Amino acid sequence: MNTTVILVLLFIVLVLLRVPIAVALGLSSIISLTLIDFTMYPVIHKMFVSSSSSALMAIPGFIFAGIIMARGGISYHLIEALKSWIGHLRGGLALVTILACMIFAAISGSSPATAAAVGGVMIPGMVEAGYSKRYSMGLVAAAGTLGILLPPSIPLIIYGVVSEQSIGKLFAAGIIPGILLGVILMVAAVVNARIKNYGQLPKQDMSERLRKTRKASWGFFLPILILAGIYSGAVTPTEASFVAVLYSFVISTLVYKEMKMPVFRKIVKESINITAMIFLIISAATIFGMFLTTEQVPQDLAYWIQSTSTNKWVFIISINILFFVLGMFLDAVSIILITLPILLPILLLFDINLIHFAIIMTINMELGMITPPVGLNLFVVSGISKERIGEVVYGVLPFFGLLFIGLVLVIIFPELSLFLTR
Repeated sequence: MNTTVILVLLFIVLVLLRVPIAVALGLSSIISLTLIDFTMYPVIHKMFVSSSSSALMAIPGFIFAGIIMARGGISYHLIEALKSWIGHLRGGLALVTILACMIFAAISGSSPATAAAVGGVMIPGMVEAGYSKRYSMGLVAAAGTLGILLPPSIPLIIYGVVSEQSIGKLFAAGIIPGILLGVILMVAAVVNARIKNYGQLPKQDMSERLRKTRKASWGFFLPILILAGIYSGAVTPTEASFVAVLYSFVISTLVYKEMKMPVFRKIVKESINITAMIFLIISAATIFGMFLTTEQVPQDLAYWIQSTSTNKWVFIISINILFFVLGMFLDAVSIILITLPILLPILLLFDINLIHFAIIMTINMELGMITPPVGLNLFVVSGISKERIGEVVYGVLPFFGLLFIGLVLVIIFPELSLFLTR
């Protein structure tokens, strides 16, 4: 266990020195393996094998599709259509923001991508309609977290690969909790708008509504295409991701005609950067997993928990606290890859449904997305709105409480996650 302590300390020091998470995790694991005289020959091979899973190939596809949507006009026309129908209601723009995040989440699978795509359009619009900028930023940051819960979700894909669970069932498990969190945010947004008398947009006539809806229909159809393809068995999640890329590219190029070569180059560059970051973390986590396996850390931890506690609810509460702390410093992919191999034998020990736990874990990752100092959505919204991180944090605090209520409901009522999987 002394070597495990050295690994943890090395990792913490490297993170505090602002070394990228993937490099910090891989380097600390390699040094620790060296200290236990582990042969290093299989390390590189394992790194490549870990990132060659066909299920993981869905990740670059959904990232690419999401960025095409954001840059190619699809997300803009979706938001315009939603505004034409409910923007005139008290709290209507807040509802548009949440609904737009839910629709975009059903395509991109990424929280930062969802917050960026919707926030760039909605934050200025909400401020112009009388909403406070702090509130607008907080709403976008919080609603953007739905990107990793509603299917297709990148963290759920990685969870499925690590735990050997059906990715289709994991996607189905995220639907009701994702809608529940969206509804909680909507109810709070309407109540808040009525209390503070936030502004409304002018009501649009039916012909204008129908015109904007027809123009946005291509975007509305995409999540239906993806989910219907997966659940009908016509395509796998990986194949669906590249169907989404092809569809969004064709619509952005031939229908909206906003896909110019300079824009396309930026899309490719951004997609490569995000994908490379995720896959480097996956490779580094594989080395970490080799160390854990060699030192039998999961088995020792499981034995310790079995000998000290027989109450699964105490375990679940403890794990949620752990996820909250980790979410303050690490991204969702890193947390899943670091903790899940350790937790799997313990989850089986307490007979906790792995699909239900996936949703609990993912909602915790959502909370991590809006928790300083490393909440990704906070930085995305801060960059879009040109405001300090502190302002975004103040704005997101009430929504953090709402998402926490959703987490508690999902923990208490497992059927919210499991109903559609049956």
